[in-house]
Amino acid sequence: MSKEFVQLFFSTTDAGKTEMLIALLGNIGYSGFEEADNGLNAFISQENFNQDDLNEITSAVDIAYEPSFIKEQNWNAQWESSFDPIIIGNFAAIRAGFHQPVPNVKHEIIITPKMSFGTGHHATTYMMIGQMAGMDLKNKSVVDFGTGTAVLAILAEKMGAVSVDAIDNDDWSIENAQENTGANNCSKIKISRADTLSTGRTYNVILANINLNVIVDNLPQIVKAAQKGTEILLSGFLKRDEAGLIQLLSVYNLTHVNTLQNGEWISLKLKMN
Repeated sequence: MSKEFVQLFFSTTDAGKTEMLIALLGNIGYSGFEEADNGLNAFISQENFNQDDLNEITSAVDIAYEPSFIKEQNWNAQWESSFDPIIIGNFAAIRAGFHQPVPNVKHEIIITPKMSFGTGHHATTYMMIGQMAGMDLKNKSVVDFGTGTAVLAILAEKMGAVSVDAIDNDDWSIENAQENTGANNCSKIKISRADTLSTGRTYNVILANINLNVIVDNLPQIVKAAQKGTEILLSGFLKRDEAGLIQLLSVYNLTHVNTLQNGEWISLKLKMN
């Protein structure tokens, strides 16, 4: 039996309001978003839908919405009809299997988005890939916490990582990640279902493109998984969160290397001292 999802349409042309909605809804479990010219569609499984949480957010953002219920396969078809290739300079291209190959890029990644977050369309994924473009991952151990489609894990392997742990807490994301790693002929990626970054290992590179609440809650685990010199990329939060987060990170002996910004979204690069 297919799972039912709640779809909420927010009518707005305000980019700042759209980005704030994605951040706040992501914090309460919404994992699918589709930006349109006249608004934003947000998706959550019916079993995880909470009206009180939604009311608090719509009141804070001052926006109305139109709800509807859809089957997962309908949502997938919607992705396929709207998913265009993403090209990040000559470094990487992300496309679906039904697209033609993209020429003149170093790394090409084939993704079937389905209900998982992370196609490169959203600013946070795009920035994470941009940060990775300036890194050397050859023979490095990597963990991708909140892997979603596994696009960052796949890119890490293509960049020469010797091992990649890809972690997510959503069954649909795990299934999607497995499909996508197979489509890209990956052999170095281990996919696991977990709520926290607690693998018992340390890594040379830690990737976490989730949301602010999950990152803050998992900072002790992130630090435990790091070693001296570990590079850490974080995204999934807004510019207004930067100062408080950097202050918190300094308590954990992490050095802020740089910040990328795309609209109101940011990505932080850190290094373990």
